[in-house]
Amino acid sequence: MTLIEIMTKLEELGTEQTRKTFMNHGAKGSLFGVKVGDLKKLVKHVKKDQELALALFETGNHDAMYLAGLSVNPKLMNKETLQNWVKQANWYMLAEYTVASVTAESPFALELAREWMKSEEEMIAVSGWSTYSNYLSITPDEQLDIAEIQQLLHQVEATIHEEKNRVRYVMNIFVICVGTYVMELHAEAKRVASAIGKVHVDIGRTACKVPLATDYIKKIEDRDKIGVKRKTCIC
Repeated sequence: MTLIEIMTKLEELGTEQTRKTFMNHGAKGSLFGVKVGDLKKLVKHVKKDQELALALFETGNHDAMYLAGLSVNPKLMNKETLQNWVKQANWYMLAEYTVASVTAESPFALELAREWMKSEEEMIAVSGWSTYSNYLSITPDEQLDIAEIQQLLHQVEATIHEEKNRVRYVMNIFVICVGTYVMELHAEAKRVASAIGKVHVDIGRTACKVPLATDYIKKIEDRDKIGVKRKTCIC
């Protein structure tokens, strides 16, 4: 399928209800309102065409941008393109999922995560923390910088409640990911989760809730899945 054909299909698949739902969650700009499940059905038409996937992101349409993230080969992404993507991620679904998951599987995962986490721009910082969290979920523990992750846990403990809105959310997820995926820091993550307690985030006109890190980690613990890595974080 060509770019025009994909965009036409996206417009056909979009619904006003899904569009309103996304907008209630904070979506901005151009969007048709296509459910993620329907986007995944289109991946087969894009996945082997890296240039088409990149062109979809450049449309600035949310549905096309999300589809691009599902379809690109992250190993072929260059740093310049990822920097461009993070600047265009204008709401959390693109920042926390599309950009972060692709970057986490790229050759520049840690380099960009570290850079973005320090940004004063909320969505860039969000992408950074989410990139690092995703990286933890797919990378063997022996390849991780345990000292750095421990330092980041302490940073979360000290600053989370004063951070920007969505940064608070992804910092909380970071604690969950450390507690879930990094065996050596499981106990430390549980301690930090207990210390930070409930994290308050404005989630807009939605019924979504911020997960309580202590409860979430315990659920994984009860299932005996601590330290079990994912094959991919792109979803």
